[in-house]
Amino acid sequence: MGFTFATDKRFDVIAVGRACIDLNATEYNRPMEETMTFSKYVGGSPANIAIGSSKLGLKTGFIGKLSDDQHGRFIQSYMDRVGVDTSQMVTDTEGRKSGLTFTEIKSPEECSILMYRTDVADLYLRPEEISEGYIAQAKMLLISGTALAQSPSREAVFQAVDYAKRQGVPIVFELDHRPYTWQSAEETSVYYKWAAEQANIVIGTRDEYNILENHEGNHDEQTAESLLAYRAELVVIKHGVDGSVAFEKNGAITRAKAYPSKVLKTFGAGDSYASAFLYALLNEKSVREALQFGGASAAIVVSKHSSSEAMPTVEEIEALLAKHEQRV
Repeated sequence: MGFTFATDKRFDVIAVGRACIDLNATEYNRPMEETMTFSKYVGGSPANIAIGSSKLGLKTGFIGKLSDDQHGRFIQSYMDRVGVDTSQMVTDTEGRKSGLTFTEIKSPEECSILMYRTDVADLYLRPEEISEGYIAQAKMLLISGTALAQSPSREAVFQAVDYAKRQGVPIVFELDHRPYTWQSAEETSVYYKWAAEQANIVIGTRDEYNILENHEGNHDEQTAESLLAYRAELVVIKHGVDGSVAFEKNGAITRAKAYPSKVLKTFGAGDSYASAFLYALLNEKSVREALQFGGASAAIVVSKHSSSEAMPTVEEIEALLAKHEQRV
């Protein structure tokens, strides 16, 4: 099955939600308690996906709320510099700060993150700060799970989704589960299900789909069948080193392997996967090729120190695919 998108739009992708600061440990193989130095990057799943998409040559826009301070200005200036349109970025006027994420790199297999998400600016994006005219200019709208965790950000996403549906803009839901701002598993499941039922494309890990379903033990086929009964045309389920699988509304099932990598850290893989996967679809590649592009992009990013700064180019992805002779 091929996916077709509008050709007369200003943007390929507009993302809405979290943009924050990542502080990645520069000292490897030690716990955070002993780590003294960190490097600063832009972070947040939808921001990273917008950045990754822009680096791949897509025209991208971003809707979010930033702190009125040095961190907020750093985020906006970086996104401007890599070509993301930030005209719909809103500056918080009530003293809220940008979220901070500290990362720990004990080993390639032992990585963790420590998030500061209390009262952060991005969760105070309001419905009236969403422009229907802006969303109408996109080939697709990308939303992510973290923005659903609290009001008024939750309602802002509802508004963005409503505008996208009214304007005929396909919706992509990247599950992006971060437990720190949710009250319970039941609450998370309610809003994840709502978002997934509005989306045309759903992307997440097997663990994230378990969160959506508030149940462990469902098979991929069961998960996909339940979502494809709504608006979804494509459901992508990622299994880490075991690759990923895509289910389509017409019954097609496509599997792709993961690519070997000299792994430095595990975070950032999902965002790079999503940006490359969507790039491939928007460039009329097959679902199999899109899965391969996503897997190759993830393999590149986990071998590097940052997430946003490490987002690869098309040439880097194609070189890795050619090396492994798995591209069709």
